[in-house]
Amino acid sequence: MNTIAVTGGSGKLGTEAVRQLQEAGYEVFSLDSRVSERLRCRQLQVDLADLGQVASALRGADAILHLAAIPAPVGHAHSHIFTNNVVGGFNILEAASLLGIRRVVLGSSTSCYGFAWAERPLAPSYLPVDEEHPHLAQEGYGLSKTLNELTAAMFSRRSGLETVSLRFSLIAAPDEYLKLREALRRPEAFAKILWSYVDLRDAAAACVLALEAEGIGGADVLNITGDDTLSERETPDLVKAYVPEVDSFKRELSGGEPLFDNRRAKQVLGWKPEFSWRDGFPDLQPRG
Repeated sequence: MNTIAVTGGSGKLGTEAVRQLQEAGYEVFSLDSRVSERLRCRQLQVDLADLGQVASALRGADAILHLAAIPAPVGHAHSHIFTNNVVGGFNILEAASLLGIRRVVLGSSTSCYGFAWAERPLAPSYLPVDEEHPHLAQEGYGLSKTLNELTAAMFSRRSGLETVSLRFSLIAAPDEYLKLREALRRPEAFAKILWSYVDLRDAAAACVLALEAEGIGGADVLNITGDDTLSERETPDLVKAYVPEVDSFKRELSGGEPLFDNRRAKQVLGWKPEFSWRDGFPDLQPRG
């Protein structure tokens, strides 16, 4: 595997993933609707809704990192978000199958579980939330992520395509941590996402490892979240105060550990979050 195609290479995660892939020695090219001055690689402007364009652009790729998507259910009509994300994902997987590309890593989201954008209040069935938790989306964005994962599983069954869907929490760049800490004074601000996040650099590292991982059988899904929460309060206190209706726990929670279980990503990929929003604030206690 020498050449990696990255869709959405001009985006926040895409740019960092391209950088890390190049640093690891891969030849990288980007497929996106726009050209970015930040990228130092070949860039192709592609409409992912057009299968012909997608298949033509992907020629020469050994693997694909698919990150192109509308990243939240805001700023566009719900129908457009759903169509854009689902059709783009299908075309990437179809083109990979047609071209004989063996590995596709897809950017998914913990929004597939339904809590983050629920129009009616929704609590987890249990904590911490692992990859087996039911998908309970109430809107098109979270549903689009679920459907992309199901589509990946279909292509895996049909052609043996190896896919890894990475369910990212809120992706935070280092220069965003000061603003995030200001919001921490209101713990309810992050309650819907269960105070979950992952550092941009750790998210990109998970992408690289998912492309490289051996022993991926069929379609895999992994939670990608940091080892702590977006809160100065301990996790049991957050649960008691903001999600008291949850009475089922897969294990005892302590310290500041996350409410999305990231242990499987550590096992499958050999990945471990290296960065925390707390790192820039020496007045805070270490991670729980």
